[in-house]
Amino acid sequence: MTTSSGSQGTPARVMGTVDAATIGAGAMIGAGVFAVFAPAADEAGAWLPVALLIAGLVAYCNATSSARLAARHPQSGGSYVYGRERLGELWGYLAGWAFIVGKTASCAAMAMTFAAYAWPAGGSWAAAGAVVVLAGISHRGIRATALVTRFLLVVVLVVLGVSVAVSLGGGAAQFERLSLTSHWPGFFGLLGAAGMLFFAFAGYARIATLGAEVRRPERTIPRAISVALGFVLLVYLLVGVSALTVLGHSSLSESSAPLVDTVAAAGWPSLGGFVRVGAAFASLGALLTLLLGVSRTVHALAGDRNLPWFLARVHGRFAVPYRAQWAVALVVCVLVLLVDLPSAIGFSAFGVLVYYAIANASALRLGPEENRPPLLVPVGGLTGCVVLAFSLPLTSVVPGVTVLLAGGLAWLLTRFLHRRGWAGGQSSPRG
Repeated sequence: MTTSSGSQGTPARVMGTVDAATIGAGAMIGAGVFAVFAPAADEAGAWLPVALLIAGLVAYCNATSSARLAARHPQSGGSYVYGRERLGELWGYLAGWAFIVGKTASCAAMAMTFAAYAWPAGGSWAAAGAVVVLAGISHRGIRATALVTRFLLVVVLVVLGVSVAVSLGGGAAQFERLSLTSHWPGFFGLLGAAGMLFFAFAGYARIATLGAEVRRPERTIPRAISVALGFVLLVYLLVGVSALTVLGHSSLSESSAPLVDTVAAAGWPSLGGFVRVGAAFASLGALLTLLLGVSRTVHALAGDRNLPWFLARVHGRFAVPYRAQWAVALVVCVLVLLVDLPSAIGFSAFGVLVYYAIANASALRLGPEENRPPLLVPVGGLTGCVVLAFSLPLTSVVPGVTVLLAGGLAWLLTRFLHRRGWAGGQSSPRG
């Protein structure tokens, strides 16, 4: 359904399983796969594949809980909607706030990663230019976004496939480096690595946040999430094992461009430029889907007046929340031009884990008649999210907790002002 130009309403349902799974996979297989294995190897050593499986298990629990909730609440907003409907408005707001803050930082990090690989001389201006171009693509509608995401995903998968093939197919791979008896990182190191690797999985909920734009959401959303997550876990295992067996965990942990160094050590240094191009495309794909997901959550919060109500407007022709999209793009541009974000990955991972913790808590409130998942799934997901979040470095945990508390206090103050009649503004329907 479309609405008159500049009016508020609900985006059109145009996506099927393939488009939704593509957006989810494109959100997960982003620039993180080209960088996250180095700090994870520093924490986990030879136990890197185990940390990856732990992150994948937590992601599976989160995906299952999110899929069941999305089927019951097929609206844009993801855990913001689930928390609001199942736990109360404050929890829904905190989920949405954690998502917006964490993922906005991720948008800036992905834009800067693209600039570093594609045009280092352009610096922050190249990053801001990429944000503007991709926001313009998103403005054209969800179909255009899914088409571009599909193209970028194919390019990245070709690059990763070639890298894995030359790494594992040559004589440089030493599989004894996968031995778990040589180095035990401790539980904190193992879980800290899993928390970092979880950052690379984040993205499957992008499907749930697009619930209002998916056909037959009760069937499409669970199927698309499962397909995307299983596929990405397989890709990450192949990439992680190839890097670990060729470089070893010590060299891998010190690498600033792990896959470039992997193909070089495997005897194919000429492929370094090819991998760099793939990293640039991966950054674009991740940035595109991140902008998409954050803008839909902003749209949902604005529809409930938890953010300025005018951000809930939906474009009459393209049926997208265009004001939310351009507002997010503007904030990201300011960040990449003015702020250095060296700990953006850890900060974003903390926010995303909080977001999914609320999703799992919400799934616990589903009734048997609502296709509630087995109890172990939301309990395991909730426990895993909390443990991984607080296993991250303190430089990520402390700012994350501070920002969440600030957001909660702002929400309570706004509610107090509304009850007193001191906050004006026009009410707007949920979008």
